[in-house]
Amino acid sequence: MDQASPSVLELDRIKLPFSFDVEKIFAEVKALQLNHFEYYDVISLRAPAHLVDPSLPFPPPAEDYADGTWCDWMDTNALKKSPYLKSIVNQFQEHTTVNLVRILRLAPGANVKEHTDPTLGLHIEKSVIRLTIPVLNENTQFFLNKEPVLMKPGECWYLRLTDPHYILNPSQTERINITIDMVPNQWVYELIENSIL
Repeated sequence: MDQASPSVLELDRIKLPFSFDVEKIFAEVKALQLNHFEYYDVISLRAPAHLVDPSLPFPPPAEDYADGTWCDWMDTNALKKSPYLKSIVNQFQEHTTVNLVRILRLAPGANVKEHTDPTLGLHIEKSVIRLTIPVLNENTQFFLNKEPVLMKPGECWYLRLTDPHYILNPSQTERINITIDMVPNQWVYELIENSIL
């Protein structure tokens, strides 16, 4: 990377060198027989282990929940039924710790108000980062720092979500995306840094 290039910590959006099969993802999402919903729907694919298996002990209180080490994480039944989604998660688990993984659905005509996620950025000590894979986003607009992020289905993006962001879905179809939270290690830093155009 040349010296004039921006630092990975300076950029609020970076497209990563992955391309996932949207048809396979969408088929597995549909196979989960998701319910009708109003406004926003979340389906956990990886979650705190004690929530997936209630026989496991509740973890002790933590001083800091930001880095995800306050509990063990486990695949949910939804992920176990979804081999292609599982292969995507495994692709990252081979290199780092993957915590929360979710399918997020935003209803037609719904918006997400501007907000920040204070622990989701590479520049935050003891944080996790969130990768976003759009699945269905016809006419959906994702704004980060007031600027649109032009994400196409099947792409994979790192977004600095500690910055203000909001979503508009003026379309007649729901917006679906996959989010993958992971612990940033040397592999993650190098992946993101090498993805800077």
